[in-house]
Amino acid sequence: MTSTSTDQESLKSEIADLERRLRDAKAQLNEGSIAPASAARANDAALHALLLLADSALPLGSFAFSSGLESYLAHHKPRPPSASQMPNLHTFLRLSLSTLASTALPYVFAGYRSPWNIETLDNDFDASTPCTVARRASVAQGRALLAVWDRSFKPQYNITTTSAIEALAAFSSALRTSEHLNAHLAPLWGLVTKILSVPLHDAAYLFLFSHARTVISAAVRASVMGPYQAQAVLASTELQDRIRGLVDEGWNRPVEDAGQSVPVMDLWVGRHEKLYSRIFNS
Repeated sequence: MTSTSTDQESLKSEIADLERRLRDAKAQLNEGSIAPASAARANDAALHALLLLADSALPLGSFAFSSGLESYLAHHKPRPPSASQMPNLHTFLRLSLSTLASTALPYVFAGYRSPWNIETLDNDFDASTPCTVARRASVAQGRALLAVWDRSFKPQYNITTTSAIEALAAFSSALRTSEHLNAHLAPLWGLVTKILSVPLHDAAYLFLFSHARTVISAAVRASVMGPYQAQAVLASTELQDRIRGLVDEGWNRPVEDAGQSVPVMDLWVGRHEKLYSRIFNS
């Protein structure tokens, strides 16, 4: 074999090797093993927004609410009176999360997936919330979320106009002039998290987790448990599995199928205003 033919074979072998390595690199890229810089920045931005919403200092006013826990404990006195109320707390937390997932979570999904339906979703949620106390709490926190967007997030996230931003701007404008809009938390949570580019599953998980944190925080202030016990409950795999299961269960549930899964919850929440003394708004 001549020197020229040997060189050609060597080049062919090198080219084949390079082509094989190129195919492997493309396959790894398609599988997500190699994240482009732009994708990494997008992930960081979504994580940053998620951390902002998860901050307990986010001024939504949830600190003033017990989500019905105070009323529930007042109507379920332990026997004997010196007994721990921890079993009652765990029961209430489980039922309260189920209620939120069945009544409000479908509206979170819908607000995220259909930004331009926000007014209809808000009206439908209002019509399907018979408990006055729960309705008032939802509106108060929804309007607080709008205020956070307008005063804090909007200058940072309103750089490029999107359909979700336009929908929220139209809703905010209509809210100032209409007596028929309410600004409930659930659909607005879905819409705002879409604007912030938070993945939908993470947005839904945080919505339920924030509710659990509010209930646990109220339990600490009501002297049901201490702060370390509270963190143990929030960190438990039981709570994680519960929230994850509720998100997965309601992933494809339309708002038409939303409804109260624990009817007595409306009674416990509604009776809060009848308490002789109370430390929470609801």
